[in-house]
Amino acid sequence: MKSFIQLCLAVALVAAPTAAMAAPDQVSLVGDVKLEKTVTEEGRTRTELQDPKVVVPGDRLLFTTRYSNTGTRPVQNFVVTNPLPGPVMLVAEEGRGYSVSADGGKTWGQLSTLKVPDGKGGLRPASAADVTHLRWVIPSIAPGASGKLEYHAIVR
Repeated sequence: MKSFIQLCLAVALVAAPTAAMAAPDQVSLVGDVKLEKTVTEEGRTRTELQDPKVVVPGDRLLFTTRYSNTGTRPVQNFVVTNPLPGPVMLVAEEGRGYSVSADGGKTWGQLSTLKVPDGKGGLRPASAADVTHLRWVIPSIAPGASGKLEYHAIVR
């Protein structure tokens, strides 16, 4: 499982940003992945974020990309595109501020609007299992401002 964890960390750390109207080095990106574990103690249940030392199918992961404008100018319409690691499946959460692709980044939209080949010459509605990439467009990042982008996935 170590190679899976390394793959997830590599993908989380190598978000592929593109920037409109900004120098690419003006915004820094740092990625991380955590294992979400449900813990029950004294009758109370809570979710803990842990380093993913070992993961198994069905485990839930939280991928985070932190961004920061390290420049002196505002950045407009900054685009962050994250490929989804193959060993995980997106937990589809409409309205989370991102669009998805089910064809390697060629077309984008909300999951409910996408279609994929059905293997019989037609198309079927895309499902969370079909998602290959996520994309956020951050309208404006002021100098010195920072934030984070997150998505949940389940180990296949």
